Amino acid sequence: MGHRRTSTPRRGSLGFRPRVRAKSIVARIRSWPEVEGEPRPLAFAGYKVAMTHAVVIEDWPRVPLYGKEVVKPVSIIEVPPLYVCAVRAYSKTFDGLKSVGEVWVESPPKDLKRVFTVPEKFDFSSSLEKLKSSLDRVSDLRLIVCCQPRKAGIRKKKPEVFEVKIGGGSIEERFDYALKLIGKELAIRDVFDEGQLVDVISVSKGKGFQGVVKRFGVKIMPRWHKHRKGYRRIGSIGPAHPGTMWTIPRGGQLGFHQRTEYNKRILKIGDSGDEITPKGGFPHYGVVRGSYIVLEGSVPGPPKRLVKLRYPIRPPINAPTTKPRVLYVHV
Repeated sequence: MGHRRTSTPRRGSLGFRPRVRAKSIVARIRSWPEVEGEPRPLAFAGYKVAMTHAVVIEDWPRVPLYGKEVVKPVSIIEVPPLYVCAVRAYSKTFDGLKSVGEVWVESPPKDLKRVFTVPEKFDFSSSLEKLKSSLDRVSDLRLIVCCQPRKAGIRKKKPEVFEVKIGGGSIEERFDYALKLIGKELAIRDVFDEGQLVDVISVSKGKGFQGVVKRFGVKIMPRWHKHRKGYRRIGSIGPAHPGTMWTIPRGGQLGFHQRTEYNKRILKIGDSGDEITPKGGFPHYGVVRGSYIVLEGSVPGPPKRLVKLRYPIRPPINAPTTKPRVLYVHV
């Protein structure tokens, strides 16, 4: 900060550059963890409903309040079942993953036409035989799924389409598992269990163009000084030579960034939204119609924003493995 004679701690992190708007309102999962055991999908998606608090029994080891009732902030996410449209195979090359082939369901959902042009009919048998013949080149298998917002409490028809990686087992086992899911619905209980840790990936709230005080936490100058150039600004934008540096806080876009929050714990999985919806519905969301989860902590984004849940990519060592005891959820 140029107006100070000595050094000062930096305002704002440089780890979130560039602070520009996200390319899409639907967040993208860029990396996947390696899991062992039986083949299973590694992600799910839902719509953010609201935040509240819950009373649970603390079961994290080596915590001062272990075994006692504690109040924790929680987020409610509605998770209608995903529809599995297709299976796509990738091969690993020197230039990244390249698509080998894909197998689509013969009659995809009608709402899929709102996303892209859908052929009148997919040739399921020929594409399946073609993919089987090149299975030796496959290194990664993923499900192409679409959300079903009509089964949620939001007024929306256009579904979100994205890929979900299949982890665990060999390539042959993953392929057989994926073929059983084509044309069927995937529920939240088929992917996650209560007490499991997940990574939350979403796009945060958009706040538009903001100044350096709100964007980077720059200290406001005292108003009783003769600041003819303003007091909600930085003292100097840098030296004349070599020029203005990119590390200097400047005004610009704040919010609507893709963010990943690690190791959020699923406290509860519910099958009916009637037990969690207050009278009159949630503000800015409405009524939870189907399945939902209660997630410990906050989630990026406003209500109705799509939130993706992924298997933890760096889970803690001492995480509890038992099912959490939820005594009360305030609605």
